[in-house]
Amino acid sequence: MLYGANGYTGQLLANLAVQRGERPVLAGRDAAKIRPLAASLGLNYLVTDLENPTTLHAALAEHDVVAHCAGPFSATWRPMVDACLATYTHYLDITGEIDVLEAIYRRSAEAEQAGVVLLPAAGFDVVPSDCLAGLLATSVPDPQELDLAFTMGGGISPGTLKSALEGLAQGGRARVDGKLRPVPLAHRQTVAEFPSGPKQVTAIPWGDLSSAFRSTGIPAITTYTVLPGGDLINRGEQFLAPLFKLPAVQRFGAQLVDQLVRGPSEQRQSHGHAEFWGRARGADGTIATAALSTPAPYQLTADSVLRAVARLTEGGITPGAHTPATAFGPDFLTELHGVTIGEVRVR
Repeated sequence: MLYGANGYTGQLLANLAVQRGERPVLAGRDAAKIRPLAASLGLNYLVTDLENPTTLHAALAEHDVVAHCAGPFSATWRPMVDACLATYTHYLDITGEIDVLEAIYRRSAEAEQAGVVLLPAAGFDVVPSDCLAGLLATSVPDPQELDLAFTMGGGISPGTLKSALEGLAQGGRARVDGKLRPVPLAHRQTVAEFPSGPKQVTAIPWGDLSSAFRSTGIPAITTYTVLPGGDLINRGEQFLAPLFKLPAVQRFGAQLVDQLVRGPSEQRQSHGHAEFWGRARGADGTIATAALSTPAPYQLTADSVLRAVARLTEGGITPGAHTPATAFGPDFLTELHGVTIGEVRVR
């Protein structure tokens, strides 16, 4: 079952599934949006609201796996995970929100008892970087530090932008001594050796601070992206974080996104791509680096989710809460369309 099928990413998933000969059941809370989409693709559909456990349980009971694509996940993950555990349904989503990942990982024991796999962040956030982290962690002895950076093209969807606005309210974060710690926004910069060439990147709070730690156990993790004006953001952090915490600012930002952002066009996605770079340092000072390139983020997400659904349907994944790398291994990335992985360099 594909829940949130009428959203930007949900529609990409539905269309790609049909192209591959698959027939997901489309689901969401708004019949006026779900029904015509299902009709255009020749698929069955269900209308159910996350706030109605009775209908949600009934819908999930008919399926082995749900791909949850209805954000913001800070508001939607809990009722869906609760329902999946109650109906013994495998769960995956496309979140990249640190606090959501942490909360779902804490449900691992419940998932084990129910025989259910919980797999958050099964898309662009954070499949490429999580698999890269797993690869680098095995390339140095006793890894102690991990840096992960990305740069992306192809545009951004309304849901992703809203989640980013929520994240700004939390300020900066990093993994320090195995714990998530608050740090100033844009608190650190480094140079990432992307496939297209070196770029200066700035620290941001990203989902890998949760997922990469669960995958590798590395106690010190910083995540970065190309961020124009990183120095200015750092200097203005004391004003920006409190500003974005204001409910009125969050509401205004969400309304502005709804009015102005429609998500990238198919043409823009088809010509876009993303790049990742990682660096792991071992206890003996050994350093391993690697880089990779992928299709545009939402294209990769659709491909990754469908392949993950197939893996979960086949079975064989140990019940519990997983990252992509712990569920399928770092080599999962090699199965995805259009991904190019460079060699691991150790010095």
